[in-house]
Amino acid sequence: MIARRRLLALLALLALLPAAGCGPDRPRFHATELDSGAVGGDFALTDASGRLRRPADFRGKAVVLFFGYTSCPDICPGALARFADVLSRPGLGPDRVQVLFVSLDPERDTPQRLREFVGWFDRSFIALTGDPATIAEVARKYRVTSRRREVGGGLGYVLDHTAGAYVFGPDGRLRLYLAENAETDRIADDIRLLLAGQ
Repeated sequence: MIARRRLLALLALLALLPAAGCGPDRPRFHATELDSGAVGGDFALTDASGRLRRPADFRGKAVVLFFGYTSCPDICPGALARFADVLSRPGLGPDRVQVLFVSLDPERDTPQRLREFVGWFDRSFIALTGDPATIAEVARKYRVTSRRREVGGGLGYVLDHTAGAYVFGPDGRLRLYLAENAETDRIADDIRLLLAGQ
């Protein structure tokens, strides 16, 4: 069921893509290129310190935008570990790349919990939250789905959610969609291209 939902979300994204050019000068991204304006948009969410943040705050950097929650048993920790690995690569430190983690679980993800969670991976990562209606609207803009599922034990519930990520170029434009299984080397290559002005 989860795999089918992810496949449908990916197919919906692919339908938005522009026709790929084949010219020799065109940079070849590993990730999926997005048609500007077809998905995404501006938003304002609060970081763990209570400061309102927008994507435009990070102009000049490449921005990786990922949606998840701190109680996630596998997908979110795996994704954030990959992004931390990307930031460890030459020329791709936190002065050039910003990772934003948007919580889909404001009921449990307190500011302190969010700060601690992203800090386990990299202290430069910024966790964002807001009221449920605002988060739902931002998720809708980025075609992120999330469904609550009750489970046994102390966890209470889990969220089945879209597991890909988005990348903005340093000019603030949304450029790429990273699949859930995107390899770290390829993510790093693509971000280097964006930072080089491609």
